[in-house]
Amino acid sequence: MNDSLSLLLTRQSTPRLCSPAPNSDEISTIINAGMRVPDHACLTPWHFTVIQDDGLHKLSEVFVEAIKNNTHDEAKLEKTAKMPFRAPLIIVVSTKYQVHEKVPEKEQLIAAGCTCHAMQMACVALGYGAVWRTGELSESAVVKSALNVEMNNDIVGFLYIGSHIKQQVPKPRKLADDHVSYF
Repeated sequence: MNDSLSLLLTRQSTPRLCSPAPNSDEISTIINAGMRVPDHACLTPWHFTVIQDDGLHKLSEVFVEAIKNNTHDEAKLEKTAKMPFRAPLIIVVSTKYQVHEKVPEKEQLIAAGCTCHAMQMACVALGYGAVWRTGELSESAVVKSALNVEMNNDIVGFLYIGSHIKQQVPKPRKLADDHVSYF
């Protein structure tokens, strides 16, 4: 099997990551992989926000601020404050919707989602681990505002990137039989 197919057929997320993170050249490669996704009408309806070093501390403060109005649970606040430190690098992917008569927002959202997948694959190809996360914080107006994401746009995901803490046990292969039909 060629390396490209192997990469796709063995892909899995890495939820806990450590330093080192990709260097600036590798980050550029990862981002450029995201730029190569299918993009109807070449709208480039996405934006990448790179967060590392002090930015992780700032994001931690933003995450806590985002949930303070919804909870007074100290354990949840503490857990939320730790979230950005699951990896030494986070790339936030957000939409940057464009008005186009043939490319609806839904299609632009899917294209932005494809950037997450392509960048995750690039991380794996470079020898790093990555996990694509969403959740309530990706919907938060506080988080969007802090990351300069306009309210009419979406945070598609937080791509956490770093080195493997330990060797991963391969996940079992999902069988496609129940998910395929032919017309």
